[in-house]
Amino acid sequence: MFDLDFQKISSLLSFSPNDPLMFGSGLFLFLFFFLLLFYRLFANSKNARILLLIVFSLYFYYKASGLFFLLLILNAAANFQFGKWMGDATEQSKKRMILVLSLIFNLGILGYFKYTNFFVEIVGNIQSGSFDPVDIILPIGISFYTFKSLSYVIDIYLEMMKPTKSFRDFSLFVFFFPNILAGPIDRASKFLPQVQQDYNITRRDIAMGLMLIMMGLVKKIMIADYIGLNFVDRVFEVPLRFTGVENLLAVYGYTLQLYADFSGYSDIAIGIALLLGFKLMENFNYPFKAKSIADFWRRWHISLSSWLLDYVFRPLQINFRNWRVAGNIASLIITFTLIGLWHGANWAFIVWGLLHGVYMSIGLLTRKSKNNIFNKLKLADTKLLGFGQIFITFNLVAFSFLFFRADSFETALNILNQMFFFFKPEVFSQFIAGYTPTFILIAFGFLFHFLPGSLLDKSVSVLEGMPLVVQALILAVVIWSVVQVQYADLQPFIYFQF
Repeated sequence: MFDLDFQKISSLLSFSPNDPLMFGSGLFLFLFFFLLLFYRLFANSKNARILLLIVFSLYFYYKASGLFFLLLILNAAANFQFGKWMGDATEQSKKRMILVLSLIFNLGILGYFKYTNFFVEIVGNIQSGSFDPVDIILPIGISFYTFKSLSYVIDIYLEMMKPTKSFRDFSLFVFFFPNILAGPIDRASKFLPQVQQDYNITRRDIAMGLMLIMMGLVKKIMIADYIGLNFVDRVFEVPLRFTGVENLLAVYGYTLQLYADFSGYSDIAIGIALLLGFKLMENFNYPFKAKSIADFWRRWHISLSSWLLDYVFRPLQINFRNWRVAGNIASLIITFTLIGLWHGANWAFIVWGLLHGVYMSIGLLTRKSKNNIFNKLKLADTKLLGFGQIFITFNLVAFSFLFFRADSFETALNILNQMFFFFKPEVFSQFIAGYTPTFILIAFGFLFHFLPGSLLDKSVSVLEGMPLVVQALILAVVIWSVVQVQYADLQPFIYFQF
């Protein structure tokens, strides 16, 4: 009756480096539907639900990264053991030794896969000016799950939590598929207690989960992929073919593309987790509404910035406390340089991070004088000042993302050269006429971002009051709509490379 081609099914379900399993793909939606179905059937069996999630998460990572799922298992086993040893240790010196071993293990593996060629290139350029790269494949998501596991061991060392006795529960924390590839970098102290809770998902959770998934798909496919493929990539590939206006719009477009792509992933991840009864930490909070660079980092990639704040900046600040302002500046520069290096073994990322460290340092040095000026001019807490702060902060951020996106410093300099010496403002109308859909999507993306945050809560409340069948129908319509707008095959999420 059914003529099934098991070879094609096997090929579809097997790992393919050119076809990783991604949110929004037809295969993922199909698999996730059956996961939810069985998850609901096992609602009253905690052990069955946990086992199902572990198996599905391992398969999800295998489909995205192949045999590197074995490295993921090694990561979980090693850090669980480090946590156990740390909990059993009674002497501070022994705890410190275990922490050092954990850092060497985790950062050593991360460093090998991510930074070997970077350091080989530096040494090669110093010695002979030549560079023969080592053939190393970067496991997808390694930066995220390494930091997630490390936070568990460090929190035990700082006595902020006790080690879990269940390797099964810890494995689920490390493997959990919604945030394994690109965050949020959740904390074990928040996640592990949820594993032991009964399955209790409210109508509000379902509505919020569906809303976040729909928003994430719109951000990723309808906005990020479209403007990236149709405009941003073209300009950054050969910036000298375009005027300064088009280069400036491409920088603004990439800033929106990066936000829509990464926050879209986070939205989907958090939404999926909600449907499974788990609450992940927030990762974005309207970052382009920020009134300073410090405010921006309280809103952008919150899980990473808070991780580095807790485990890097504050310890450095304590060590440099005798230096006062100079110590704070040194801590900022080091922390943000590490943020750049975390994103990739590339001088452009390091410059991007260092630039934000400089922004933050200038903000720290000028904070009192700025506040005095605003008070004297009676501008403090006015809408005019708020608008000006948002405008300046956004442009500083967009300028930094120019280095984040450019393939080389030469490309970045070419873009700046076009902006300053070949601007041609009259081309703006031609851009609107030639790239009308792109212009509309960029305008829609920024407008959507600056809508009041309360609108989301109101929308979720409306969705919550609808029957489940209607909610499912709305989700299907949104999926159908974004597929119609989809310009090409689903593009990998930008942060998969980190």
